[in-house]
Amino acid sequence: MSERGGLRSVPPNGPGSSAADTGMEPQPSVADLGWSLRRVAVGDKQAFDVVYREMAGPVYGLARRVLRDPAQAEEVAQEVLVEIWRTASRFDAAKGSARAWMLTIAHRRAVDRVRSEQAAHAREAKAAATSAQVPFDEVAECVEDRLDAQRVRHCMGALTELQRESITLAYYGGYTYPEVAALLSAPLGTVKTRLRDGLTRLRDCLGVGR
Repeated sequence: MSERGGLRSVPPNGPGSSAADTGMEPQPSVADLGWSLRRVAVGDKQAFDVVYREMAGPVYGLARRVLRDPAQAEEVAQEVLVEIWRTASRFDAAKGSARAWMLTIAHRRAVDRVRSEQAAHAREAKAAATSAQVPFDEVAECVEDRLDAQRVRHCMGALTELQRESITLAYYGGYTYPEVAALLSAPLGTVKTRLRDGLTRLRDCLGVGR
């Protein structure tokens, strides 16, 4: 990912200290992202540089996979890195790895951008529909698609949280099973089991194969 001036201006103006300023030992050569996030939380700009070097690429790559558009993916990646700087204190190592925490932020931001774009397109489509007569077949198809989407949302709502998150990441986000396990901080076997059980419940709820 190219390093735009705006992105490299992070951290923003304000008090901050480096490891040297506080008299702490320098960070190990092998980046410990959890350690770095804890330092970022207290304003350590050198620690943020470590986080940036380690995560700028993966964050951009994830955003690119979700958004497909390079320019939008870069914008989202910048937003994510700024959010990491501002909210590093919220990281809890007991709930998962630092990498998973940051990639979860990236995924949420990318999905939010997709939803925003979809909403904008929906508004444009609605405006176009009101300004022209739409053939009956197209209206019927639109209604059928909407009803199917409502059924899927209803059935997804009946799943457990882990089942729902696993299916969303694997089948809507395009992640592999190991990537899903890392993002959810759950054992791979557990994720596979929840995916299988969740898909079975979805099939039964939707009446697939009846």
